[in-house]
Amino acid sequence: MIKKRLASVLFGSTVAAAVLLPAVALAEEAAAGAAAAGPVEWQATVGKAMAAGLAMGLSALGAGYAQAKIGSAGAGTLAERPEAAIWIITLQALPEVIVLLGFVSAIMISG
Repeated sequence: MIKKRLASVLFGSTVAAAVLLPAVALAEEAAAGAAAAGPVEWQATVGKAMAAGLAMGLSALGAGYAQAKIGSAGAGTLAERPEAAIWIITLQALPEVIVLLGFVSAIMISG
């Protein structure tokens, strides 16, 4: 019960970070561009850096959690059915796409 709740909270926070943090960073950048005052620029830079770090960090945490679950289930499957090895390897590699998407969004936010 608690593991399912933790998984849903982790997945939800990863999705929220991937969707909301770039919007916040871009809004701060637009506010910095609209106001010619100097103090707003460093706040936009800090916001962008925090958003990029959270996008990368949360996506890595989500993928690590998924790979841990897939790896433990895959080890049990391979003990019973060794012919399923290619499927286990494929399923183990799929969460890496989440990390790559987090990395790309972090680059887009900071760039």
